[in-house]
Order: sequence, then structure tokens, then C-alpha cells
Amino acid sequence: MDSGLITILLPLALAIIMAGLGLELTPKDFKRVKQHPKAVLIALFCQLVVLVGIAFLICKILALPPMLAVGLMLLAASPGGATANLFSYLYKGDIALNITLTAINAVIAAFTLPLIVNFSIAHFVQDSTQIGLQLSKIIQVFVIILVPVLIGMLIRHYKPQIASKLERPVRIFAVVFLVLIIIAAIISERANLAHYLAHIGLATALFCIASLTIGYFVPRLLKISSFQARACAFEIGIHNSTLAMTIALTIMQSSEAAMPAAIYSIFMYIFAAIFGVLITRFNKEPAPAINNVS
Repeated sequence: MDSGLITILLPLALAIIMAGLGLELTPKDFKRVKQHPKAVLIALFCQLVVLVGIAFLICKILALPPMLAVGLMLLAASPGGATANLFSYLYKGDIALNITLTAINAVIAAFTLPLIVNFSIAHFVQDSTQIGLQLSKIIQVFVIILVPVLIGMLIRHYKPQIASKLERPVRIFAVVFLVLIIIAAIISERANLAHYLAHIGLATALFCIASLTIGYFVPRLLKISSFQARACAFEIGIHNSTLAMTIALTIMQSSEAAMPAAIYSIFMYIFAAIFGVLITRFNKEPAPAINNVS
């Protein structure tokens, strides 16, 4: 894919997707944290601290090549994906909690993602001067994460009818674009694909399983209901790989760093579906009658 097209089209497409996320959010979604502070704090701790640490350990134990290690850390630092809500709906999780976590994660990630990526580059890459996220690049990350979300929220607030009409087309666009960007990333690195799969396939599979498992069982161990733990699991397990790939390909200008997110995208929906079936079958705790998202 032409580098000029990548620089222009990927951020534009991601902006549409992030604006679509904003179309589903309202200020109430941020305020709802007061209703379930324990579940929110546990989920955020798992995602921002525990899983980032696990990703780092996977990179070290499997001795990943430097840029693949940076790519896995970038993926770990990315917030949850919007399709986590769909999995919560399918497997009887707390959709309202999903939406709240998505809203908070989008804000926090704008600050934490550059820090985690810069740490990873400094640790894993010998010459980090060319690919590190300097201030201008950090501002780019901040802009592509938060500004479109805010625009979507403004449309939802002032033009709710338009927001309702746009939600479904933007969701379809997000899925199609994710598939296309995975294909583009794989094609651009097709000569090294077998090499990448050998190095990063196991790492991404382990990270995906860890994300879903920790996202569910840590809240359960801390006395969070299965209803809310399912929401935490999908929010933590369904990473925003589109965001990770776009940052890797545009801001970092590294197709190698995009490969972990590309391969993870293939695993995460399969593993999330299997995980949803298992926890639904083996956990008989009844969900509340109404999954209220107001």
C-alpha cells in the first residue's frame, strides 16, 4: 500500500470509527462509574496494569524480536474495542458497564498509550531515536483517540436522530475496515509472514487467552458478579486492534509493529466466542432481568 495513502486514509478511517464510538456515548456513561466503582476500578487495573505487565513478560520469556515486542505492548496499551458490547450482549454481560469502561478507557488511553509505547521502544529497541513517540507524535495519538470520540458525542447530544442513523453504518464500516487493514498489513509483510507467525503467533494467542481469563476471573475472585465480570472480560479481551495497527503504520511507520495487532485480531473473536460459550455453560448465576444501559 502506498505510504501516502496510509498516512491519509488510515487516520481518516480510524477517525470515523472512533467517532462511531462517540455516537454511542453520553456524559451519563462517565457518571455511571459512581454506581459500580469497584467493578470499574478492578477492570481498569487489570487492563492498564496487570495485562501490560503480562504482555511485557510474554515479550521477555518468548524473546520476541524488538519491533514485534513493541507491537505487542502497543496492543496491550490500546483500549477495549467497541465490539466488546456485542459480545456482552450475546453472552449476557453488563452492557452498561461495557459502555462505561469503553468511555473511560478512551480517555485514559490517550495518556497511557504513549507512555507505554515509549517505555517499550526504549527497552526493546537499540536505536529508538527514529521511532519513539516525541511530543508531536504524542499529540497525534491524543488527537486521533479523543477528538473523533468527542465529535461523535456532540452529534449524539445535539442530533440524536442523525446519531441513531449513523450507528449501524459506522459499525459495519469498522468491521470491514478492520478486515481490510489486516489484509493490507499481512500483504505488506507477506515475505516475512511465516517468520512473524512463528515469533508472534504463540505470543498473541497467549495474550488473548490471558486477557479474557484475567478479565473474568480476577473480578470474580474479588466478589464481582458473573454478570459484570463477563463485561469486564470482553472489554479487556477485545482490544482496539484497529487503533494499534493505525498507530503502528502511520505514527510509528512500522508495518512490523502492526503485525501483533493484525494477528491478534484473527484470534480475539474466535477465542472470545469460545470463552463466552464456556462461561455461559458452566456458570449458572442468573443475570438481572433487564440489562439497563441508561
